[in-house]
Amino acid sequence: MTKKIDARKLECPAPVLKTKKYLEQEDVTEIDVLVDNDAAAENVSRFLNFQGFEVSVTSDGATLIVSGQRDPEKAKTRQTISETVKTKDDHYTQKILVIISSQQIGKGDDTLGRKLMVNFVKTLKEMGPDLWRLVLLNHGVKFSTKDSQILEELKELKALGVVILVCGACLTHLGLMDDKVIGETTNMLDTVTSMQIADKVIHL
Repeated sequence: MTKKIDARKLECPAPVLKTKKYLEQEDVTEIDVLVDNDAAAENVSRFLNFQGFEVSVTSDGATLIVSGQRDPEKAKTRQTISETVKTKDDHYTQKILVIISSQQIGKGDDTLGRKLMVNFVKTLKEMGPDLWRLVLLNHGVKFSTKDSQILEELKELKALGVVILVCGACLTHLGLMDDKVIGETTNMLDTVTSMQIADKVIHL
């Protein structure tokens, strides 16, 4: 029997947290999570994938239905996001997490601040394999859109294996969800978990 979870009208990261709580309590092989925005659908889909589900998304026009199915054996070995990430990325000797929540560095001269941020991102690859994840929050999510000044640099980092996470609630608030062209839409649970796992966190 398919379990249905109604996560409509819930703000990020509540849809994922509600789904996570249920999966931690029950051995589920089929689940439908009802949400009402694209960011929540992407976040729940990503979480269910981490949990071993095959995921599909359908819509009736007002509600997005995130459906997941998984092998019964996988339901018996429930994983948290952090456990999944550790398994995936344990070949790194150091995990540096960079959080960008603005389009500029520092205060004072805004033009200078924007130039500094662009130069910073262009130099990030010099960290080599220690650079693990890049999280874009608040107005930092604008760097993930088609008009980004550093889009090519982000594509290069992604090609090198850096995971780029983009805040779904921020994209929705700024009306940029349809403009995102790089990175995985994420939620605050993923961000907090990434901070917990990282060896070093750099926040700009």
